[in-house]
Amino acid sequence: MTPRDFLRLLHRAAAVTEEAVDEVRRDLWRATGRHQPRHISAYQGWADGSRVHVSGRVLANRPAGGPLDDHDWWDNLVNTWRRWESDEVPGVSVRLRFKDQEQTVVTDEEGYYQAEFTVPAPSHDGLLWLTCGAAIEGGEGAAEGTIEAEHDIMVPPTTAAFGIISDLDDTVIHTGITSLLLAAKLTFLENAKTRKPLEGVASLYQALQLGQAKRPVNPLFYISSSPWNLHDLLADFLRLNEIPPGPLLLRDVGLDRTKFIKEPGHGHKEAKALGLLDAYPDLPFVLIGDSGQDDPGIYASVAEQRPGRVVAIYIRDIDPETDSEQDTAVHRAVERAAAVAVPMVLARDSLMIAEHASRIGLIPPAPMTAVIEEIQADRQRPGAGEEAMQQALHSMLGEDGKD
Repeated sequence: MTPRDFLRLLHRAAAVTEEAVDEVRRDLWRATGRHQPRHISAYQGWADGSRVHVSGRVLANRPAGGPLDDHDWWDNLVNTWRRWESDEVPGVSVRLRFKDQEQTVVTDEEGYYQAEFTVPAPSHDGLLWLTCGAAIEGGEGAAEGTIEAEHDIMVPPTTAAFGIISDLDDTVIHTGITSLLLAAKLTFLENAKTRKPLEGVASLYQALQLGQAKRPVNPLFYISSSPWNLHDLLADFLRLNEIPPGPLLLRDVGLDRTKFIKEPGHGHKEAKALGLLDAYPDLPFVLIGDSGQDDPGIYASVAEQRPGRVVAIYIRDIDPETDSEQDTAVHRAVERAAAVAVPMVLARDSLMIAEHASRIGLIPPAPMTAVIEEIQADRQRPGAGEEAMQQALHSMLGEDGKD
C-alpha cells in the first residue's frame, strides 16, 4: 500500500466514522425530541444581473446573542464554543419569500440550504439592500410554532464602477495569525466589540464603495477561510466598526467521503472570486488581501484567468518592517499580475492603498484625509498585542494573578 492509498483509506474511515456518529446522535435526539430546528442562520445574499442568491443554515441550537458591553472572557469563551459546536438539522423544509416570489427548499446533510430568485428590474442609482424572508413551519420553541429569519440581500446598481473582493483575516480584522497565543486569544476570549480592525480600514472601504459617486454604489464582498460558524461574529464586527457591509463568503469545515474538509484550505477563495467575476461580467474588480496567506498567488491566478477584469490588487504587508518568505511570494505574484497588466501593490497600511487607488482614478483624493484621521484614532485604541494578552490573563486569574 502506497502512502497515498493509506491516506485515502484513513480519510474514508474518518468520514464514515463522522457520518456514523452524526447519525447515532441524530437518532438519539429524534427519540428524545431534542433534535428539532430552533434557529435559522440567514446569511447575507446578493443579486447579479439575472439572479438573487440566497443561502443559510438550520440549527438545532440557538447561537449566543451578539456581544454585550459587560461580556468577560468566560462569556466570550462560552459563546465561541457554541458557535463551533453547532448542531445542524438536515432534511428540513425552509420556505423562502423574496418580493412576490416564493419557493421551498430542503436542507442538506449539514443543514445548509440555497436558493435563487429572479432579480428585480433595476430602478435605483445606489447600492440597495432588500430582504428575503425564511420560515420553518412548526419549529419547536418558536412563537406560534414557526421559526422565522430574514436574509439581507445586496443589490448593486447599474451605475457601479467596480466591485471589491476582500479577505478578512489580517486584511480587515487583526487576528495575530503570526502569533499562536494571540490568535487563540482573539478567537476564544474576545468578541466583535473588543476585536480590533486594521487601522484605517473603515474609511478606506467606505471610499472604495463610493468610488467617484456621492453615495455607495460599488458592491463589496468578503471572502474568508473562516468557517460559517463565525458568520454572526464577523457580521457584528463589521457593523460595530462601521466597516461597509457585504455578503460574507466563508468556508464549510468538516469531513466527507471526497475531501478531508468540505472546501480545501484557501483554495476556495479562488473559486469564489472567479464565480463573482463571472456573475458580474461587465464589472471590473478590485482585490484586497494580505501577505500572510495565499492571497497574492490566488489573486494573480484570478487576474490571469480573467484578463481585463481586475483593475488592481492590494496586498497588506503583515510584517512591513522585515523581509520575509511571504514578501518573496508576493514579489513573484506581482510579476505574474504585471504580465497581464494588473498592478499588485504590497501596502504597509490603508493610506498607501488609498493613495494608489486615487492615482488610478478609483477614488478621489478627498477620502485620504478621512483615512489618515481614522488611522490616528485607531492607534489610540487598545491594541491586541502582549499587553492585551496580559489583561486577558489577569481577568482569568484575578487582579493579583493568584486566584
